[in-house]
Amino acid sequence: MLGEPPKGIPVCRDLADALTRAGATPDYFIFGMAPASGRLSSRDRGMLLEAIDLRMNVVNGLHEFLTDDPEFVAASAARNVKIVDVRKPPARESLRTFSGRIAEVTCPRIVVLGTDCSVGKRTTATVLTRALNDRGINAVMIGTGQTGLIQGARYGVALDAVPSQFCAGELEGTIMEAFEAEKPDVIVVEGQGALSHPAYPTSALILRGACPDGVVLQHAPARAHRADFAHMPMPEPADEIHLIQTFSDTKVIGLTINHENMTDADVSAAIAGYQDELGIPVTDPLTRPPRILVDMVLSAFGGL
Repeated sequence: MLGEPPKGIPVCRDLADALTRAGATPDYFIFGMAPASGRLSSRDRGMLLEAIDLRMNVVNGLHEFLTDDPEFVAASAARNVKIVDVRKPPARESLRTFSGRIAEVTCPRIVVLGTDCSVGKRTTATVLTRALNDRGINAVMIGTGQTGLIQGARYGVALDAVPSQFCAGELEGTIMEAFEAEKPDVIVVEGQGALSHPAYPTSALILRGACPDGVVLQHAPARAHRADFAHMPMPEPADEIHLIQTFSDTKVIGLTINHENMTDADVSAAIAGYQDELGIPVTDPLTRPPRILVDMVLSAFGGL
């Protein structure tokens, strides 16, 4: 996943081992696990309480909110540390419904969708946003999941924790905030799941809330079946593109490749094959120059 050469990142036995290797106690403990249940195991619960006892602030990405748990509230107060529940949505009375104000956003809005979950949408959105900014095009990324927010997206909302009635409105409102504050040339929105995947409906709500001018589709050609769903074959990009463009008034402007279990020659063959089949630009964001991603956007939005 991290490429070559090896990065020398240690795998630690437990929190004590990690702190020994670090040589000091960090200010923050980020709990980056995302089990399907969204809840803490008893072992994880003990580790988080241990981190608090060591006076580390805790960043929690689960659906189980530690700020609602009396034991964690008492422990954090005793040690004078903060708990940040990244997925915790705003209070019900302040949640926004879709208003149509998204039409006031005059710059292109590009959503990075995928043919599966855990296929690289967030990574591609991050690489694309950075590449646009490096080219002198002011781009802002909107995070839509807990990991993007933990990684530092300035604007975003964990949509899978928001009641479905308010998802489109919350995303619309977040995009409006970024547009008004940053005056961007391009807004890039991180996708979730896949529109065709029955387990992850958030893609539909992202398309509704963002009303994108263009979509970049991420695909893993060597993946035989959906992640965690061995009985579900992966869709073909052409089928996902048709579904996206039928469901939403938008256009898929390019395809990006996840090169898991592929050689460089496999990636080159996939790029050439999909370009011939689909008639759109295709690249691998991690093994091919970022300028190709930028050119993908520029060819779709000449005004930039």
